[in-house]
Amino acid sequence: MAIPTRAATTGDYDTTAPEPRGASNAWRLWFSVKQLARRYGTHEATIWRWSREGRFPAPVKLAGNLTRWSLHDVESWEQAQRERT
Repeated sequence: MAIPTRAATTGDYDTTAPEPRGASNAWRLWFSVKQLARRYGTHEATIWRWSREGRFPAPVKLAGNLTRWSLHDVESWEQAQRERT
């Protein structure tokens, strides 16, 4: 599965725009709770609740107050949801 562009995760930019040469793609490997809430059209508290209840992937504490969800975990969860229906 392709890694989403900034537009796919935040709605800020056109997905067809090429990335500058040498630009780091590391930021695309992690989602913030705000990005996930926007992605699924729900409130941030819902993402936290789903995660706490085991209905959504667990977040990863990267450093201090920096908590993110892995792109791989989220895409795997999405695929499992598609297969359930």
